[in-house]
Amino acid sequence: MMAINRRQFITSSAFAGTGLLFSSLETFAKPIMKSSQAGYSLQIFATNWGFSGTWDEFCAKAKKAGYDGIEVWWPSHEADRNSLFETLKKHDLKFAFLFGSGEKDFSKHESQFKEFLVEACKSKPAYLNGHSGKDYFTADQKEKLIVYANNLSKEMRVPIYHETHRGRALYSAPVTAELMKKIPALRLTLDISHWCNVHESYLSDQEETIALALDRTDHIHARIGHPEGPQVSDPRAPEWKQAVEIHFAWWDKVVEAKKRAGAPMTFLTEFGPPDYMPTLPYTRQPVANQWEINVHMMEVLRKRYA
Repeated sequence: MMAINRRQFITSSAFAGTGLLFSSLETFAKPIMKSSQAGYSLQIFATNWGFSGTWDEFCAKAKKAGYDGIEVWWPSHEADRNSLFETLKKHDLKFAFLFGSGEKDFSKHESQFKEFLVEACKSKPAYLNGHSGKDYFTADQKEKLIVYANNLSKEMRVPIYHETHRGRALYSAPVTAELMKKIPALRLTLDISHWCNVHESYLSDQEETIALALDRTDHIHARIGHPEGPQVSDPRAPEWKQAVEIHFAWWDKVVEAKKRAGAPMTFLTEFGPPDYMPTLPYTRQPVANQWEINVHMMEVLRKRYA
């Protein structure tokens, strides 16, 4: 009998029979509304998170998969930016940028935040997604950053959204609720998987806040979270049926509102690599294929929301 090593055994055991399990998303691959008002559009963006190749390799792969564009961090070096813009033109892809600052001192953080934001706006992206502030900044400091971004958005005519992300200004539902009440122009990138994790729940006890957040959402990061983590192992697997249903119920409400209003809707498929993606012990072998999950999610979103 041929010997099998530890890595081979763990990997083969983990993936055995997975073809029978990938069904949880399929029921969502059908339209929720047959018509929409003029002006509605759906655009789905790809993330390069976890991709180790060149801009050209990434853009070619995203285009071939059927994405409308890409959402990536604003490149800090001019040469890198120039290379990216050339590649985007070559592959006829739309683009959007994430921006933020890692500075813990508010003055330095604010300066860097504004610098990145102004430069990114000049490139006229489809939108900008802010990792705005830090969770430990004061309410006034968070408000200052968001109001600046909102004013610049109006001036530069570039949509600027602020992401519901752990560690950032909008890290929790109640904190975000207070800021939404203080800042009527605050528009969200909804990554509600973070809130599931922060509040260790599917947020059924915060319905009023969730309704307000859905009403303020213009862009969605389509990752499925759960009470113990921001990312399920594989949304196609039946054990995550409840989590998938709950997230789609939230997303449906946002898209239905955009269709009725004749407004654009954008998504980013953002299932991440290890260590967001769970791994097997000892080998750190990912339990699923990140790119395949994101492409599958993109295809489901397009069928449901086009």
